[in-house]
Amino acid sequence: MTKDALLDLEPGLARLPPEAGTRLRVLRPELHARVLETVRAVFAAQGRPVTGRNVEWGVRTAVDAFADGVADPSRPMGPSRAVFHALGRTEFDEGYRVDALRAVLTLGAREIWAFLTAHEVAPPADLYLIAGALFGYADSLAGVAAEGYLAAQRESGHDWALARRRLITLLAQADPPGEAALHAAADAARWPLPETVAVASVEGTDADHLARVVGAGAVAAVIEDAVRVVVPSPPGLDLLKRSLAGRRAALGPVVETARARLSYRLSQRGLAAGRPGVTECDAHLVPLLLGWEPGLADHLAAWALAPLDGLRPAARATLETTLLAWLREQGQVVPTAAALHTHPQTVRYRLRRLRELFGDALDEPDTRLSLWIGLTSRGNPPRQASPPVR
Repeated sequence: MTKDALLDLEPGLARLPPEAGTRLRVLRPELHARVLETVRAVFAAQGRPVTGRNVEWGVRTAVDAFADGVADPSRPMGPSRAVFHALGRTEFDEGYRVDALRAVLTLGAREIWAFLTAHEVAPPADLYLIAGALFGYADSLAGVAAEGYLAAQRESGHDWALARRRLITLLAQADPPGEAALHAAADAARWPLPETVAVASVEGTDADHLARVVGAGAVAAVIEDAVRVVVPSPPGLDLLKRSLAGRRAALGPVVETARARLSYRLSQRGLAAGRPGVTECDAHLVPLLLGWEPGLADHLAAWALAPLDGLRPAARATLETTLLAWLREQGQVVPTAAALHTHPQTVRYRLRRLRELFGDALDEPDTRLSLWIGLTSRGNPPRQASPPVR
């Protein structure tokens, strides 16, 4: 007899009538849906997504194995145990605590029990035998998940670089991390969670060296061929700026720790822009925005400036220059003429020509914004706005 069969957990299953297992197998689709709904709610409360290849896979495997085990109590449970051993490893790899998986198993077992009683899959005396096997089965899977978690932990050899990389990857993921997951990843990296952070992307691969130079609780890892540095703010921000002197880097804005992805993404884009020295992203938000989606600004420019398509290159260049200056000076002719070093009458003549081409649309705010973006994306650098007064 196999040691990991339901019969080992509850010997009384040997006298269970086969109808109970047959009925449970028929009800598996409904049982999947009910347990998955509960698991999704638990994970949503933890700020975690439920992915098809991980937890959903585990739920389906566990439910199917249990239904098959009730139908055939001597059936080996090795495959489902292997799945939860792998899930335990995944919990460690993704920076979560194994307790979260144990909680899911406990709640899942309760949902299965509620389902079994509601659907009367067996007489009460037999249901209690099934319940003993069910909760023993859940404990068994929790134990094997813990084994997988500890195995992955041992194999990591307390690799702090890996722990820091997991932490930064979690901070940068598309879905904001849940509080439990964030605390677990921070604990694994031995990083006290600050209220606000800033993220820098730095050319190079010397993550450990840079984190030591910055100090002040900085954590760094090489991700996608660049060093990503996360510093608590305000204490680490000035130290980070000084440490980046002489290097090509981009510094994202200060944000709440749960919104670190914004700072990470801006610094990533700022570094990719290829500017020399340190790019402070807050001072370059407009060009970063224009270049966010390759080809989009060019498409907008072609659409917004289409009325100029029939002009000769020299005439078009003159009108584009005038139009951009006029937009920058908020439609005032004299300041526009001063910016262009030309006579106001010349500007008025060009504006008449532009109105012939664009019509009344030239007075619409949305059109002006589109024209400004289009002209700026054509190689006319935007003026940087002064930072807001705080």
